[in-house]
Amino acid sequence: METLINFGYLIAAVLFIFGIKGMTTPKTAVRGNQMSAIGMLVAIVAALLDYNVVDFTWIIVGVLIGGTIGAIMAKKVPMTDMPEMVAALNGIGGGASLLVASANYLESQKLAEMGKFVPTYDWSIAVILSILIGAVTLTGSFIAVGKLKGKIGDSNKVMLFKTIVKIVLLTLIAGTVYFAMNNPLEQDYLVLGMVALCLVLGICLVMPIGGADMPVVVSLLNSYSGLAGAAAGFVLGNNGLIITGSLVGASGIILTSIMCKAMNRSLTNVLFGGSMAASAGVSKSENDAFYEGKVKYSSSDEVAMLLDGAQKVVFVPGYGLAVAQAQHATRELASMLEARGCDVKYAIHPVAGRMPGHMNVLLAEAEVPYDQLVEMDTINPEFSQTDVAIVLGANDVVNPAAAKDPASPIFGMPILDVHNAKTVVVVKRGLSPGFAGIPNELFIRDNSLMVPGDAKKVLQEMIGALKDL
Repeated sequence: METLINFGYLIAAVLFIFGIKGMTTPKTAVRGNQMSAIGMLVAIVAALLDYNVVDFTWIIVGVLIGGTIGAIMAKKVPMTDMPEMVAALNGIGGGASLLVASANYLESQKLAEMGKFVPTYDWSIAVILSILIGAVTLTGSFIAVGKLKGKIGDSNKVMLFKTIVKIVLLTLIAGTVYFAMNNPLEQDYLVLGMVALCLVLGICLVMPIGGADMPVVVSLLNSYSGLAGAAAGFVLGNNGLIITGSLVGASGIILTSIMCKAMNRSLTNVLFGGSMAASAGVSKSENDAFYEGKVKYSSSDEVAMLLDGAQKVVFVPGYGLAVAQAQHATRELASMLEARGCDVKYAIHPVAGRMPGHMNVLLAEAEVPYDQLVEMDTINPEFSQTDVAIVLGANDVVNPAAAKDPASPIFGMPILDVHNAKTVVVVKRGLSPGFAGIPNELFIRDNSLMVPGDAKKVLQEMIGALKDL
């Protein structure tokens, strides 16, 4: 039976690897997701065959409850809330590892009393790591959810949180050494204290980080949840959990590195640099003064006339498109332009929206052809030959300050060079800053026109005006 279980874990691991590989391109993403889901099913079945499972009643109840919640979330959660859902699921994964390690610790106490278990150093370290990473992931992820939803603002007490983090870390190190060196099964209160400190650590690690960096934080917490799962696997002696957790941990770290590179920021700067908006020191009044009398406003009718004679148009989707659910209107307008002989493309920035691939998924939902989704490095040289670039709710990823202002907090961040287009049309609800909290020079450039309003409504008005021409 043990051989059969390990063989099932091996099959699951292979399916996970091919699933992740499939998700690297839009054309194979669905198949990759399906392979990963099958791999998880195989891993669950293998785990249920383990001899340690003595009662399936609660497992069946858990599967039914969890499956129902998952199905409801899949149907009800809008795409705009997907980053928050991913962050919440990371937290739940970390919490699960915390509970598993705690339950195994209590079970090991009973086994030790019967002389059936002797704690070892590697078991003690695995328990501590599972508790530490799991608890940090749990509270840190839910702080990230609050920041993504705008319920928790950027903190101005960055130094206070950094001080708390240092004190907590030193205390945890001392507690860990004591736990490992003495009989760990006699350290009930120490374990409870470490759980509490780790929960506080998760809060204090994420609180000082600015909202602009939340996509990176969510990706990092995803890696944490995998590492917590791998540590729990060592606690249980479960090969499947070790493999799965390691895959999630490694892929999360790689994704975090890619996102940091796209923002031209180091992971250390993201974790310990505080809010970009706070470092910029830009107030609402300063933001308003920056734009006062400099923005050229236009209308959907005027933009329709521009589009009527355009030979090349590039759409630049951002979070505003997601909020307005304007992907279908964007696709309809693009189809009308293509019918008139216009070359249409979509410029995709790696960190546009609030999670990697956010814009790709939205546009794929509207059946935009994959070959029209062009990555930043490929599309940037084409902007100088673009007649009209339509920016739909994007802000920081099209801010020229990243290329020309050394004092800007986003200086050096790779951006979409939409300012090089002959005409830039910005569709945005207002002139509020993006996640970085700084004004955008693009909005006041001579070749820029601002059409204020909800992206979906504005695009529908453009479609109507274009039909009348």
